[in-house]
Amino acid sequence: MTTTPHRTRLIATDLDGTLLGGNGTVSDRTAAALAAAEAAGIQVVFVTGRPPRWMQQLSSHIGGHGVAICSNGGAVVDVRRGELLETFPLSGEDVRALITTLRGALPGISFAFECPNGWAREPGYQLRMWGDDQEHAVATAEELLADGRVDGLFKLLAKHPTLAPDTFLTEARRAAGHLAEITRSAPISMVEISALGVTKASTLETWCREQGIDRTEVVAFGDMPNDLEMLAWAGTSYAVANAHPDVLAAVAQHTVSNEDDGVAAVLEELLAQG
Repeated sequence: MTTTPHRTRLIATDLDGTLLGGNGTVSDRTAAALAAAEAAGIQVVFVTGRPPRWMQQLSSHIGGHGVAICSNGGAVVDVRRGELLETFPLSGEDVRALITTLRGALPGISFAFECPNGWAREPGYQLRMWGDDQEHAVATAEELLADGRVDGLFKLLAKHPTLAPDTFLTEARRAAGHLAEITRSAPISMVEISALGVTKASTLETWCREQGIDRTEVVAFGDMPNDLEMLAWAGTSYAVANAHPDVLAAVAQHTVSNEDDGVAAVLEELLAQG
């Protein structure tokens, strides 16, 4: 049952594991629901952990504004134009402190960097995600920071070779949560790090304020720990059935899984209500 006590003016949806199927594509049903929402005057904003460089294939589904919130709130991008509109970078001092602290607490950790001019990684940071084969610099974190190749960094990523994903997140937060926002969205032992105070919720709130949209007019969808702040902020929120246990526990309203077009199912009911 869809419960939206206020007029809906904006849909904020995560992508992987939420809107997209396991193959990373938008189903015909979901594409039709997104288009119908836009036609009804409802903005659809993608709010994702993906970096801007992974967004181009979704340009046909992004709606009239053409804008996505990427890297867990660290970047706002005009997808069609391939242009970064705004970033919320970590300071070089904070990045150095994070790397030193996390290396000391979690031996074996390795890092990668998302920044305005692309991405870079340490030699020990194994390539496991699609898109990782794009051209990029490979050097130690200290070398990359020293020569300016990762200036403007808006997302730091870290992998661990042996810790379970949730354990890695817990331990990383325990060691360095006072320095930055640390979360996870992938099924592997990888954490994603943004500047302190920068989350999906913070950047979505800024976007909505600029559009004159109140949080009570926002319906949000998600599946992983990096969605929790956004789901708590939005006036109405849904977890898809395949969501992480922490998300299912935190969000009162659930929809069917991403493979069963859970976002589309809610949008169809919303639109039918007028």
